[in-house]
Amino acid sequence: MRANLEAVHPVLGASDVAELVQFYQCLGFAVVFQDAPTNPKYVAVKRDGVQLHIQWADKGQWAYPIDRPAFRFVVNDVDAIYTEFVESGAVRADTSQGSPWAAPADTPWGTREFHLRDPSQNSLQFYCPL
Repeated sequence: MRANLEAVHPVLGASDVAELVQFYQCLGFAVVFQDAPTNPKYVAVKRDGVQLHIQWADKGQWAYPIDRPAFRFVVNDVDAIYTEFVESGAVRADTSQGSPWAAPADTPWGTREFHLRDPSQNSLQFYCPL
């Protein structure tokens, strides 16, 4: 069986998560997830079929090459797509660049995922809910 890509959730860095959430609420987005009831560091907002993720980032992280977008892809089978990427040569020792999710693993936030970087250093995160 071939794994299917089902969605992509861009992750936007923010030095002030609450400020960015408020801005997106003004655009008609609603909060669908946040990691803490007060002072969240990770929030998902959704409008219609579009979901954006907002993650706190220290201002010191905004320097090249760290200041790169992260894209989260919802997949139906994390392990199958990981195997596909390993077999194609897309996943190698240098593509995870030290991520704790260099290979599929269950996360504390209720997903199974793995991360890699593309040649432009964009973070690609493939996951599915547990």
